Amino acid sequence: MIVLALDTSGSGCSVAVYDSETEAVLGRSGADLGKGHAERLMEFVDEALAASGRSLDAIDRIAVTVGPGSFTGIRVGVAAARGLALALGKPAVGVSTLAVVAEGLRRTAAGKPVLVAIDAKRDEVYLQAFDATGSATGEPEALSVGSARERFAGFDGVIGGSGAHLVAADLPLKPSELIDVAAVAKLGAAADPASAKPRPLYLRGPDAKPQAGFAIARA
Repeated sequence: MIVLALDTSGSGCSVAVYDSETEAVLGRSGADLGKGHAERLMEFVDEALAASGRSLDAIDRIAVTVGPGSFTGIRVGVAAARGLALALGKPAVGVSTLAVVAEGLRRTAAGKPVLVAIDAKRDEVYLQAFDATGSATGEPEALSVGSARERFAGFDGVIGGSGAHLVAADLPLKPSELIDVAAVAKLGAAADPASAKPRPLYLRGPDAKPQAGFAIARA
C-alpha cells in the first residue's frame, strides 16, 4: 500500500510518500514554517511525490495528523486529506499526534510503557499513556502542568514529547515539536478507515474567541 502522509499539526508542515509493504519512505518534503501551512502544503505534496517517483494516482490511502495541536494547522491538514481522498476516490485516515510521538518513543523504551506530553501552552499539557506495544492505556486529555506532575509522579516508563520537561522536571529542556511524518504514514497504513476517520481532535477550546461585546444583533 502506498500512503500519502500529511502533518500540519504544529509548527512543521511535512509530507511523506510511504510504502507499507517495504516500510520505506519513498519521498518526503516539508519545512518548519510556524505559519502559512495552507499556502505551502500542496507544494510539499508535489515535491514528495516527485521525490518518490509516484503520481497522485498511485496513492492508495491518505493519512493525516488530527491533533491535538494547532487549531489552524489541524484544520488545514484534515481539509486537505479529505479533499484529496474525495478527488482520488481513496480512503483517508486520521492519526493522533500523541500516538505518533509514542511510536517514536517505543523504539528506545526497552519494553517499558510510554507517556506522551505535548506542550499545550498556557501552563497546560496534552497527555496520553501507552503500553509497550503502543496501545493507549488511557484517553487523551489536557491537564494543567501541576495536575500532570501530581498524577504521573513516579511514572515507571519513558516520558517524551515537547512537554515532557514540564511533567518531569529532571528531563532535558523542551525538545523539537516537529512530528515524524514517517510515523504518521506507518500508523496510517495500519489504521482501519472505517473507525479512523480524519476528524480534528481538540482537547480544549480555541485560543482566539469572538469579541461578543462588538457583535451586532440581527434584526
